[in-house]
Amino acid sequence: MGKPNITPQKCTNILKKPFVNRELSWLDFNKRVLQEAQDPNVPLLERIRFIGIFSNNLDDFFKVRYATVKRIAQMEAKDLSVEEINKAEKLLQEITEKTIALQDQSFATIQQITKELRKEQIYVLNESNLDKAHAAFVYDYFNEKVSASLITVMMDAHTKVPTGKGNNVFLSVRMQQKQTPNPLFALIQIPSHLDRIIVLPPRGEKRYIILLDDLIRHQMHRLFEIFQPTNIEAHMIKFTRDAELDFDDDLNKSYVEKIASSVRDRGDGDPVRFVYDKNIAPETLDLLLGKFHIGTRDSIIPGGRYHNRKDYLKFPSLGRQDLLYAAKDPLPIEGFSLDKSVFDQISKRDFLQYSPYHSFAYVVKFLHEASLDPNVKSVYITIYRLSDTSQVANALIQAARNGKRVTVQIELQARFDEAANIRYAELFKNEGINLIFGVPGLKVHSKICLVQRQEKDKLKRYGFISTGNFNESTARIYTDYTLFTSNQPILREVNRVFTFLETSFKVPAHKHLLISPFTTTSGLKERIDREITHAKSGRKALIRIKINNITNYDIVSSLYEASQAGVQIRMIVRGICCLVPGVRGISDNIEVISVVDRYLEHPRLVIFENDENRDVFISSADWMTRNLDNRVEVSCPIYDKKVQQEIVDAFELSWNDNVKARWVNHDTKSEYRTDEKTELRSQEAIYAYYKTKLDNS
Repeated sequence: MGKPNITPQKCTNILKKPFVNRELSWLDFNKRVLQEAQDPNVPLLERIRFIGIFSNNLDDFFKVRYATVKRIAQMEAKDLSVEEINKAEKLLQEITEKTIALQDQSFATIQQITKELRKEQIYVLNESNLDKAHAAFVYDYFNEKVSASLITVMMDAHTKVPTGKGNNVFLSVRMQQKQTPNPLFALIQIPSHLDRIIVLPPRGEKRYIILLDDLIRHQMHRLFEIFQPTNIEAHMIKFTRDAELDFDDDLNKSYVEKIASSVRDRGDGDPVRFVYDKNIAPETLDLLLGKFHIGTRDSIIPGGRYHNRKDYLKFPSLGRQDLLYAAKDPLPIEGFSLDKSVFDQISKRDFLQYSPYHSFAYVVKFLHEASLDPNVKSVYITIYRLSDTSQVANALIQAARNGKRVTVQIELQARFDEAANIRYAELFKNEGINLIFGVPGLKVHSKICLVQRQEKDKLKRYGFISTGNFNESTARIYTDYTLFTSNQPILREVNRVFTFLETSFKVPAHKHLLISPFTTTSGLKERIDREITHAKSGRKALIRIKINNITNYDIVSSLYEASQAGVQIRMIVRGICCLVPGVRGISDNIEVISVVDRYLEHPRLVIFENDENRDVFISSADWMTRNLDNRVEVSCPIYDKKVQQEIVDAFELSWNDNVKARWVNHDTKSEYRTDEKTELRSQEAIYAYYKTKLDNS
C-alpha cells in the first residue's frame, strides 16, 4: 500500500497539535514485534523467539510504564488535579483493553506456529500425551532436577502468598478429596533457575519438547499424594510488580548500598498486573485476587494455558538450522585493520563501526591495545550495560594492572541491570580502578571512551563515541554506530564530560558536541530552525531522523513548525512515536516509518541537509524528555565526509525498505509499507552494501 493520507477529521483529539499517548504508542510498537511472529516469511523458530521478545517487552512495560501511570492514578487530589488523575485512570483501562487484544493475537499466533512445527516433525507435548518412554524420562527428570526446587504453599485464610523477588509465576492448584466436599488450594512457585523448555528424547527424525509447567503437572499426583486427591486442577498465573527503585534517606548508606537495597526490595513492589488461565474456576480466581491484593487499578488479563512466553526466547534449535536465520559473519571495516595499531590508523582518519554488520572486535581491540601500550597514560569510559562475560571489562582490568589510570563511570541505575553493574563496580574497585557514580539526579546514558597517550612532548587523545552499549552480546543483535576518532577538538570536549562527571559542578564547555541536559534540546531546535529558514528562502531543506523513541512535545512541535514551513522530514522510529505525520496543515511534510526485523534497530542519528552542507550527528539520546533533560547524553558531529556518506547511504536503504517497514501513526497503524518497486529489505541491503565496499576496496 502507498502512504496513507491523514486529515484532521481522521485524527482523534486534535486541537492545535496532534500527539499520541506514549504508552499506547509503545503498545503499537510491540504489535509490530508480534507481526514478526505472524510473518510466514520469517523462519519458524525465529517466529517463536519473536513471541518471546513480545512477551518480555510486555513484562517490562507493566513493571515500569503501567506502574508509573498507576502511581499517578493513586495520587491524592492535593498533589495532582482531579482531571489528571481521571486521565490516568482512563489510560489504565485503555492499556488493559489493548493488551488483552494483543494477548489474544499472540495466543492465536502460538497455536498457528505449533501446527506448523508439527509439519516440521517438532512436537510440543503436554502431560496428557506422553508415551511410556517419555513418561519415564519425565519421571527421572522431575526427581533429579525439579522436585527439590519446588516451593509449594497450601492456601487457607491465613496463608501469605510467596514474595517472588522477581519470580512471580505460579501454578494454582485446586484439589478435590473423597472425604470432604470442600476443595483444597495450593500454590506452586515455578523455579526460575531451571530450564523452562525441556527437550525429550527424539524418535528418528521427530523432535519433542515439553514445558516445565506441564512436566510438573504430569508429576503432580506425587506432590500431593498425602491428601489422596480424587481430582487435581492446575492453572498457570502470572503476577507482575512495580519495579521502580525507591531510595531511602539514610545518610549513612552509600549510593551503592541504596541501589542494592532497592533492587532487593523490588520483590515487594505493588502489584500492577495479574494474568490467569481463563479456564480457572471462578472460586479459585476470587481467592487468588484476594491473596495477591489485586485492586481495581491493576491490569487483570485472562490468558491461555501458558503465559510466561518470554521463555520462548530460549526455544531450542533442535538441530534445525534450516528453521533459523542463516548465520551472517560480521564484516571487517574497510581500511581499518585489526592486525595493525588501532591508534596509528585512527590518527590518520575517522572510522565508523556499524554493528552487527561490522565486527565488535574493533572496540575490544582499541581497549586491549590501550591496556598494553606503554605510552597510554589513562583510559576513561562510561558503562551502562555489559555482557555477562565481558571482554571490555577484562581489558579495563588489564589496563589498571599495567599501571594505567583507569576511570570508569558505571551507571548503577541501568534498569534491570543494576545488580550486574554493582557486581562489576565491586570488581573494578578491587582492581584499583577509579569509579564514578555520576551526578545526583542525572542518569549517565552517554556511550563514550577516551584514551590519553603520550606522543613525544604532549598528550594526544583517542576515543570512540557510540549510540549503543559496549556489550559484545547485544552487539550481535542490536544495530549501533561507533565512531573511532582522534579529532582533538571533539575529544577535548569528551574529556570535559568526564571532568563534569567527576566534579558535578562545572558545566562542560563545548561547541562541537551536544550534551544533555545542557544543549541537546537547544542544539536540535537551532538546527531545525535553520532548515526552516532554508525552506522559506527556497533552498533545499531536509531532515532525516533515525531514533528509538520520540516523546518530547517541545521537539515534536518544532518538527510540526518545520513541516508547515515546507521542510521535508523523514523519520525512522523503532518504538514510541508521539508525533502524528501527514496531518493537513500541521505535518503534511512528515513521514514516519518503523523497521522491525532480524536485528533490533538501535542507532540514534539526525541528518540536517543545511542547503547541501550536511550536519550529521550520532547520539546516545532518544528524543524523550528523560534523555534531553534528566540524563547525561552525548551527540557527536560527524565531520569525515566519507563517514557522513556511509550514514546517509545506510539511512536511505532503511528509508526505502518495502519489506520490513511499517507506517507509524497514519490512518492505519502498523501496516506494512509496500510499493511496486523491487523488494528491498534494508537489513539485508545494508549488509550487502558493506560487503560490496570491501570487495571493491
